[in-house]
Amino acid sequence: MKRLYKKDEWQIIEEGFHPEMNRESESIFSIGNGYMGQRANFEEQYSGDSLQGSYVAGVYYPDKTRVGWWKNGYPEYFAKVLNAPNWIGIDISVNGKAIDLALSKIISFSRILNMKEGYLERSFKINVSRNKTIEINARRFLSMAEPDLGIIRYSVRSVDFEGTLGYTVYIDGDVKNEDANYGKKFWVEVCREINGDYGILTTRTMKTDFHVATGMCSEFQNNNNIIAVKPVIINREKYIANTFTVSVKPGEEWVLYKYVSVLSSLNTPKERLTDDLKLRLKEVKATGYNQLFSEHIKKWGKIWASSDVVIEGDLAAQQAIRFNIFHLNQTYTGKDERLNIGPKGFTGEKYGGSTYWDTEAFGLPFFLKTADQKVGRNLLLYRYKHL
Repeated sequence: MKRLYKKDEWQIIEEGFHPEMNRESESIFSIGNGYMGQRANFEEQYSGDSLQGSYVAGVYYPDKTRVGWWKNGYPEYFAKVLNAPNWIGIDISVNGKAIDLALSKIISFSRILNMKEGYLERSFKINVSRNKTIEINARRFLSMAEPDLGIIRYSVRSVDFEGTLGYTVYIDGDVKNEDANYGKKFWVEVCREINGDYGILTTRTMKTDFHVATGMCSEFQNNNNIIAVKPVIINREKYIANTFTVSVKPGEEWVLYKYVSVLSSLNTPKERLTDDLKLRLKEVKATGYNQLFSEHIKKWGKIWASSDVVIEGDLAAQQAIRFNIFHLNQTYTGKDERLNIGPKGFTGEKYGGSTYWDTEAFGLPFFLKTADQKVGRNLLLYRYKHL
């Protein structure tokens, strides 16, 4: 690992904010669960350099190849992995002014990828109105126990600030791929609905007609007490949001839990996506953050029990090997023979094709040694069927 990241046997740690390296950090701190993945983008708005990336495994678009030269046999189209609707959005304002780390006076900043338990945690302290201070801690995970789920715990604590906090909790389907060869957007809206309890946005891909339904619900706490809020709804094409404002005093902590489920037509009939998602969101909210997080950690414990490699006496090597093992396991779980290991996993758009020969050369040997034989079998079935 580069010196930007602190050595640790189970974590990747970034101390201090380095905007010039933000895209690299967004890739390195990416999370996934085999079903979907998410770059380490900020929940709140950020005007600095960033590559927004949410990905759903198996969802692709046949983008027309554009190169400055040509070869015999070069494909006219290739299967581009798509940037999917952005589900992590939580914009925050202080006394009406949006928090944007590209424009903020940052007192401290850290970003931690916990590979042992499979979550991303980001903490920062900034000066706000009249040089007062707030602290924000955001933890997110993509559940290994319930692969359709993405969960965020977003905490805002006032150190010495008194005023108002504004929240905009949203799903944005108006996204595109940065590397689109012809500047196209690949998603069109199918339907959307939102009220105070939940919001659902369903989009489909052009040409391939994959349908993806992204749903959210939330819970709000003040000093460990659940608080009911009456949000103002934003409902426009490819975008749904709940907005609300609360008052905060020094020492108070407000915690938002955002529960998200992503269902696709790969696994759910198109006509059932909305109804199934409504039921799913009710189940998830009733289960609660603590139990969902605990079940996720247990799954990672089982993964590490069969795939860990211990290196003594070389902390950097130990960190590096676990980093590779972590990304392999969060990219591919072997449960679906229609899926494969993308060249960038769930970390970005580069090498837009859905699968390369690297799978058999580098991925398959790892899974043959560390996973049930059906995992390797599904990788070979994928290749066989596509050939």
